[in-house]
Amino acid sequence: MKSIHLLAGLALALSVVTGCGPQADGNKASSKPELHIYTWSDYIAPSVIQEFEKKHNCKVVIDTFDSNETMYAKLKAGATGYDIIMPSSYQIKTMVSEGMIQPLDHTKLPNVRKNFDKNFTAQIIDPTFAYNVPYAVTYTGFAYLKDKMPAGADVNSWSILANSALRGKISLLDDQREVIGAGLMSLGYSINSTSAEEIDKAVAEVLKWKQNIRKFDAESYKTEVASGAILLGHGYSTDVTQLIVGDEDEGTKPRPDVGFALPKEGFSVAFDEMVIAKGAKQVDLAYAFINTIYDPEVAKENMEYIGGPNPVAPAIAMLDEDYRKIIILDDATLKRGQVLQSFDGKPEIMELYNKAWDKIKASR
Repeated sequence: MKSIHLLAGLALALSVVTGCGPQADGNKASSKPELHIYTWSDYIAPSVIQEFEKKHNCKVVIDTFDSNETMYAKLKAGATGYDIIMPSSYQIKTMVSEGMIQPLDHTKLPNVRKNFDKNFTAQIIDPTFAYNVPYAVTYTGFAYLKDKMPAGADVNSWSILANSALRGKISLLDDQREVIGAGLMSLGYSINSTSAEEIDKAVAEVLKWKQNIRKFDAESYKTEVASGAILLGHGYSTDVTQLIVGDEDEGTKPRPDVGFALPKEGFSVAFDEMVIAKGAKQVDLAYAFINTIYDPEVAKENMEYIGGPNPVAPAIAMLDEDYRKIIILDDATLKRGQVLQSFDGKPEIMELYNKAWDKIKASR
């Protein structure tokens, strides 16, 4: 099995900026154009960024978010300056209707149509790619310490969240759709239910789980599972794969004691996609970056870092066979997955989910 490679250090610190987003200060502006990307944490290989910067004589500035709701709220509140944004598929329709992103000119993206792996089509909400280019797919389940699970506990079921033996040693994602969706699937309902009665029942189930959880968290759970601070973390396949495989360049060893489970009642499938912001200043650089992600050599390098598949067919074929088996689900497992869908144009449904989430977060 190949380790995930991360090129870090001083060179990276000088070339990749992370922080609270595009902002002006009193320092002299860089003479190089800056490409601003708003994405999830640990989601683009630093080596890919370095190579892009060198080739295009530019600087890439990364800002991160921990949920689609956080990202959308920040943009809705007036945050500007981003060129590429990387929301999940279900969020894109809303962003289109709000005028946040622009339609794509695919003549500037020759690698995309040529190299897109059609096996992923069913996992994407808009396969026409009118505004979106698929980046990576994630599956949501549990990261857990194998030798710390209570006797008789079924880690392949959402029911483990109600196990009192794990009280104070569980985290749930701080994500409205993921958590309510988990409650719905645990009861045999669709992750995209629009039934007020079903959503209420899902909330009641999540509130039972909440008695056992340490916190809602979408970022630090992987390091806390690794340290044993929590024993089971609701999380994304990409994060957990990074933890399990390790990174020899960073000195982190593989963690065979960490497992990843996808609940038998169902799990979420979400594609994160690349879109170009409506007010992007570096449109040409944005197109160049998106096209670069679909270069087979780049995609292979990127997949070895992020722990999940870029849907780039020739790159997937180039992966080490053992690693490919880790990040590509077999058909039988994938059938249990449910793709998160958009509720854009259905404000009454979004209101149901917003109220449900408020109840979950406010309850003690």
